[in-house]
Amino acid sequence: MKTITFIGNGNMALSISKGLKQNYAIEVVGRNLEKVDKFEKELGVKIQKHLMDGFNCDGKTIIFCVKPANVEEIATRLKGKARVIYSVLAGTTVAKLKQNLNPNAVVRTMPNLAAQVGRSMTALTGDEEFKSEAEELLGSIGETLWLSSEKELDIATALAGSGPAYLTLIAEALTDGAVKQGMKRDDAMKTMRGLFAGFGELIQDIHPALLKDGVMSPGGTTAAGYGALEDGNVRASCIDAIEKAYKRATEL
Repeated sequence: MKTITFIGNGNMALSISKGLKQNYAIEVVGRNLEKVDKFEKELGVKIQKHLMDGFNCDGKTIIFCVKPANVEEIATRLKGKARVIYSVLAGTTVAKLKQNLNPNAVVRTMPNLAAQVGRSMTALTGDEEFKSEAEELLGSIGETLWLSSEKELDIATALAGSGPAYLTLIAEALTDGAVKQGMKRDDAMKTMRGLFAGFGELIQDIHPALLKDGVMSPGGTTAAGYGALEDGNVRASCIDAIEKAYKRATEL
């Protein structure tokens, strides 16, 4: 079984490793072995564990899961030349990763937290010779899309990478709205979850505008609610959210 090495043991590393653990051996490199032990417990399978200082990357297939601001400092702790680095760092360019970590190749990736249930939407870009491998590896945790530029990947970061946070806001707000009108909280939560599960299937094959038109009858309940969303500038706020997140990705 091929080994995948995670440098970093945070939430994203755990989410991705949950998607990979059936098909790959997992190796985790961290600053603190107690935290790596906790990672292993949450993952539910045995892993290889190492401290970061002096770790030899020679020939390794690495998924790099640290904070973007820590790249330079972490690079001083590692040695050797990785076979390839798959980076999940928002806004951190291929050039910067190569300059600091000196691997043979780099592929930037942007998965999201749905990786842990095998439903991530993962954008990819970087060294073309690793395109097929990247699609196979990250395909273990959901859908993949190879993009032609790092700019596009930064935009995808704003959409798919940060998107789960935006959708949680919508989900919570809609649920609160139902509770405000008198629905029991548990019933509102179950209804919201069913809504998201079904909608997730429909949106795969039908354009959003067509879905909206199909449910909005003249003078009906949907039209009334949709008008309230437009009055609240929800559409403009979503567009602005992508812009702000994209710009922030380029600043990291």
